[in-house]
Amino acid sequence: MPLIALVLLAAIALLAGVNVYSFLEIRSLQDEVARQFTVVDERLALLDGSVERTSTRLDSKVGEVKSLVASAEKELSQRTRQVESRALGRASAVEKRLEETAADQQAKISAVGGQLEQFQEDTTSKVGSLDGRVTTVKEEVDKTKAELEKTIAALSSVRGDLGVQSGLIATNGEELAALKRLGERNYYEFDMRKSRQPGKVGPVRIKLTGTDRKRNRYSLELWADDKKIEKRRKTLLEPVQFYVIGSRVPYELVVNKIDKDQIAGYLATPKDGPRGAGGSTE
Repeated sequence: MPLIALVLLAAIALLAGVNVYSFLEIRSLQDEVARQFTVVDERLALLDGSVERTSTRLDSKVGEVKSLVASAEKELSQRTRQVESRALGRASAVEKRLEETAADQQAKISAVGGQLEQFQEDTTSKVGSLDGRVTTVKEEVDKTKAELEKTIAALSSVRGDLGVQSGLIATNGEELAALKRLGERNYYEFDMRKSRQPGKVGPVRIKLTGTDRKRNRYSLELWADDKKIEKRRKTLLEPVQFYVIGSRVPYELVVNKIDKDQIAGYLATPKDGPRGAGGSTE
């Protein structure tokens, strides 16, 4: 039994020690918690002060901002009134200018209307005069046409030196002018003397080599398509014919005046004949 008693005493002593240790730990923990609460309170106090200072600063800033906003609104209102005033002034000026322009345009329209009436009167007068002129011109045209038809009717057509029936032959300048007005061929007039060098007549080159005034004959050389052609002892008003490449109708040269070492006349070429038929003079 004494052993059991010792064990019990030991257990009791151990429990007592544990309780004392636990009490001490609890007290220590309470002290630490109290200390932490104290620190928290101090920090809360500091935070309250900081918040109060911040709130004060914010209130000050808000007041400044409100003052700036009020000042800006006042300035904006003033500028808006100024802009409106200037806009209204400009609008009035533009309106006045438009009214002046409209009045000016109306005056110009009235002036133009008067000028138009005067122009109509002048035009009516001129039309009457023009009708008379047109009648006169028509009469002159009819007269010229009748003279042209009469001249054309007097012209003759003969066979050329190649045996091809020629076109109408002109014996003088008036008849040649009538042929030109017909427009059936191209006509190139010439008046040349005997020379060593050929002269250009339309699309060909021609050189007079001799004349016989008594017999009304002449001889010449011509170049077409780089080809030399000789025509000897041709007579006055005889169609001298020759072909060029690309033309089915012969070219015709007619001499209607022969003097000593000099001839005059014209070259007739078809309307559809090739251009630039003249060749070198060799």
